[in-house]
Amino acid sequence: MTLPVLHRDAAQQEPLPALLEDTRARIHRSLLDQLDLSALARRPRDEAEPEVRDIVRDLVAADETPMNLSERVRLVEQILDDVFGLGPLEPLLEDPTISDILVNTHREIWLERDGRLVHSPVRFRDEDHLRQIIDRIVSAVGRRIDEASPMVDARLADGSRVNAIIPPLAVDGPHLSIRKFRRDVLGAEDLIRSGTMPEHLLDFLRGAVKARLNILISGGTGSGKTTFLNMLSEAIPGDQRIVTIEDSAELQLRQPHVVRLETRPPNLEGGGAIGARQLVINALRMRPDRIVIGEVRGGEALDMLQAMNTGHDGSLTTLHANTPRDALSRLETMASMAHMGISEAALRAQIASALDLVLHVARLSDGTRKLTAISEVTGMEGEIITMQDLFVFHRTGINPDGRVMGTFRATGVHPACAERLAAYGIPVDDVILDEEALSTGRWE
Repeated sequence: MTLPVLHRDAAQQEPLPALLEDTRARIHRSLLDQLDLSALARRPRDEAEPEVRDIVRDLVAADETPMNLSERVRLVEQILDDVFGLGPLEPLLEDPTISDILVNTHREIWLERDGRLVHSPVRFRDEDHLRQIIDRIVSAVGRRIDEASPMVDARLADGSRVNAIIPPLAVDGPHLSIRKFRRDVLGAEDLIRSGTMPEHLLDFLRGAVKARLNILISGGTGSGKTTFLNMLSEAIPGDQRIVTIEDSAELQLRQPHVVRLETRPPNLEGGGAIGARQLVINALRMRPDRIVIGEVRGGEALDMLQAMNTGHDGSLTTLHANTPRDALSRLETMASMAHMGISEAALRAQIASALDLVLHVARLSDGTRKLTAISEVTGMEGEIITMQDLFVFHRTGINPDGRVMGTFRATGVHPACAERLAAYGIPVDDVILDEEALSTGRWE
């Protein structure tokens, strides 16, 4: 009997009954006895899978465990996922509605859909099964995870970010977190349609990029900083040379002249690491028109500020922070990690001179992501960096469906960068600056 191929819909994926879990383990062992694993590893999956599928089907057909057709199909597919892929994670990775996969030991898996966490019926067979999948992920990128090195960051072949942590650091058992890589890049129209920002701001933001303002995007984990950075980068002219620096390559710039650099973690002996700071220094020698840093996390912040202050304007980067003001404080702290002996006053002066705009994005309680503030860095007053809000998102309540309600409004403050925008032929529309006009609902 020929078994159909299972439709890979993670939303409908259900764990096998306990009896069939035992059957799967038994058939899997029998399969491994028949396969030459070293030869199998050298062959592409699409070439080897039909042959292995036939063997699995024969083993399932010969097994005496009673099961219906649907269970047979699921059993075959799950065994193939164990052999060629990441086991029960495979259908979840293929589901485009899932953005995060959070494995809390082998017993449970949580998923993020539409900004909300939901429990998944999918699970691993046991702790050894989960450890096998973690080992497969980290070994593919030349890393290891064991008691001597019990946590690791890695990346899947499609660019998805992976973090794994095991005992003794993880008390209850291994944990695995996967931030999936989007194959389809969200553009400005997508963010407007989802309510992340109002359409009226698009020309202003694109103009700020074209006028080579230095822009910092701040926000919490999963708030959409990288997505927003991707969207802003669309406004960079195609004839400019862009150098991107990331810990894990996620940016998907569409310009023709892009140089992508990625940090390198330590090797198995603990050496050979190349950090973001070294890449920023190297990027300055590559004749960039723009430097885009996926996220500043440490001492590279100082090199980024110095680059902005020495002719490499129009740079873009992100960092974790709760508010635009907190973003400047964190930037100061990270720049001080470079241990260059620069005084606080001098460091703040560099920040005030380098940065033009701080865009803050947040994930709200209903799971939606919003651009909640656009703030302008205007200079120094004494030893304090001065800022002014140009636009803010005002929460007005929650509707009966649990969705956050609010409006995005101008503060009525005239931006100091207006003259620079005008010099690049980008006028600042009066309606964008008119607080009274916005408050009447024209931006609702």
